[in-house]
Amino acid sequence: MLFIGGEWRPASDGRVIDVLNPATEEVVGQVASASAADLDDVLAAAAEGFAVWRRTAPAERAAVLDHAGRLLLDRAEAIAAVLTEEQGKPLEESLAEVRQSAEYFSWFAGEAVRSYGRLLPTAPGRRSWVERRPVGPVAAFTAWNFPASLPARKLAPAVAFGCSIVLCPAVEAPRTAAALVQALDDAGVPPGVVNLITGDPPQVSEHLINSDVIAKITLTGSVPVGQTLVGLSAKHLQSLTLELGGHAPVLIFDDLTPEQLGRAADALVRAKFRNAGQVCISPSRIFVQEAVYDAFVDAVVERVERLAPAGGAAATPPGAPTSPLSPLANARRRDAVAAMVSSSGAKIRTGGVQPDGPGFFYPPTVLTDIPPTASVLTDEPFGPILPLLPFSTLEDGLRQANAVPYGLAGYLFTASTERADAAIAGLDVGMIGLNEVALASAASPFGGVGLSGYGREGGTESLEAYTVATAVTTKGAP
Repeated sequence: MLFIGGEWRPASDGRVIDVLNPATEEVVGQVASASAADLDDVLAAAAEGFAVWRRTAPAERAAVLDHAGRLLLDRAEAIAAVLTEEQGKPLEESLAEVRQSAEYFSWFAGEAVRSYGRLLPTAPGRRSWVERRPVGPVAAFTAWNFPASLPARKLAPAVAFGCSIVLCPAVEAPRTAAALVQALDDAGVPPGVVNLITGDPPQVSEHLINSDVIAKITLTGSVPVGQTLVGLSAKHLQSLTLELGGHAPVLIFDDLTPEQLGRAADALVRAKFRNAGQVCISPSRIFVQEAVYDAFVDAVVERVERLAPAGGAAATPPGAPTSPLSPLANARRRDAVAAMVSSSGAKIRTGGVQPDGPGFFYPPTVLTDIPPTASVLTDEPFGPILPLLPFSTLEDGLRQANAVPYGLAGYLFTASTERADAAIAGLDVGMIGLNEVALASAASPFGGVGLSGYGREGGTESLEAYTVATAVTTKGAP
């Protein structure tokens, strides 16, 4: 179903898209495929919704968001079940994602009443100030890998700061996004403020962006899609926020004790294979200082081989002693990961053999002795591949870490404050974790540099993404 102007409805021409469970390859539902007429309707609804919402008091917007966040928590288990069914990740991870989405709603409820401007000093008899105004109707495009938290990261600031929004979730996992929209509708958001469209991605994006209604575009997706949307936006010069993935480096320094190396291995294995590596900030190039390289490789391989076998993610109950592995998005992604491993010329320390049975699974795979020309070092793997490479000095490590055009996230593990400060200063990324792999939160800006995109979502920086600064200067009557 489409959500347009406060109403759920089918596509005007009746077209639908099948939704598959990637863990079983079974059809688990259908969603509407919007027609051109439906897209015209949603643009008109978003324009009308913006006219109302921009004039709504910030405290009222905050109340709606806060209510919607509490509804998400109340419905968390039911929404998580849908998320696991259509996306494939373990139920425990799905539940955590829904709760994180509720956190975005509640946090931005607080920010709605803090969209401060500033008073400017000026000459006597004059007044001058800067105020933040909502940018306008937003077209928001989200990816498959986090079908709750990615839409929430866009819905929450748009609603908080007075924008209307047309949410376009990935057609592989759209029903979770629909549950978030339903929570906002139940919380009292006026018709047209929040809308949801599913359909053919090129048709939807081109139609929405080519209109003169959409003032802002936000995308979480691939570099090619981001480049396409930038080109489409040239006609109307809409503002853009682009989060386009990355190829996150990790620096492991030789000052760590064996116990500290073990904890670093625990953290990286957990972060790398969460969601089958389909995480834009997933550690994907691990550089280990030479003196501890062999010991760290052994520690990682030992931990990876203890992971549960691929398959059966949806059937494993929350709290299982070892988390099962998530499937990949589809057969194309699974085959691309397999091709990246087979063509790498690297030594496969564990994994590398596709399992039998249904589902788009690929095993956790650790690579060493990697040729410098291997694509796994230059292209984002977006899958369960963990390459380990040695480095000598800090300068050598930073050179290798910064050798790709992506710059979303980076990580380092060291007990030395001096090394930490130097490495943090030298990493060309938008987010850095020091002895930590959990980077995303409602209060923290999320985004990168280079081909990882530009703009930030999350944190107070979202105010800049969803509002425009208007300068006002006044003087007494002429």
